Amino acid sequence: MYKLYSMQRSGNSYKVRLALAVLNTPYEAIEIDILRGESRTPEFLAKNPSGQVPLLEVAEGRYLAESNAILWYVAIGTPLAPESRIERAEALQWMFFEQHALEPNLGAAYFWLSLVRGGRDLQTHALEDWMERGYAALQVMENHLKDHAYFAAEQFTVADIALYGYTHVADRCDFDLTTFPSIRAWLRRVEQAPGFVTMDWQPGTETEPPPRLVAGL
Repeated sequence: MYKLYSMQRSGNSYKVRLALAVLNTPYEAIEIDILRGESRTPEFLAKNPSGQVPLLEVAEGRYLAESNAILWYVAIGTPLAPESRIERAEALQWMFFEQHALEPNLGAAYFWLSLVRGGRDLQTHALEDWMERGYAALQVMENHLKDHAYFAAEQFTVADIALYGYTHVADRCDFDLTTFPSIRAWLRRVEQAPGFVTMDWQPGTETEPPPRLVAGL
């Protein structure tokens, strides 16, 4: 069974928990509070020298870091990973976009404005740049979603999970999605996916397991 080291309120950690829930993949959840320095202990750094979560133990003593790498690992061989070469590349394209255009802006704003006490005052100098670049990334997504239900292969994939992680908390860090109707409709589609769980959900908190994405997974 996998061991997942993650932080409940982290968007990057949530992406992995959401994928595992959609796939109904069992795992042991280990909470790591980065705000308390729990990812900087010698014990944790021995597992992941970058001192970041999420971190997935895929076999005894073998660890996989970086949220989107973990997403790809758990998705291969399931409906969350497109089958054709070009569609897989398109999914990866959007996952790279998430990490270089969306997460550094929406993710940073969410961290400092929603999770860190006094973070707004500490990051006043950066907020304007986050907002400008974050809105630019949201517009790229909106333009794509005007003509597509999902981001790759015209189906729900890990690309959608990667982008959902921080987009769904945009309103918690000063971003207004009112003028992005296609994004708002896409958020609702993701939330209707079989097995969907919220960021607050934890394994073992329900009496019945989430529905599987497809029979047999």
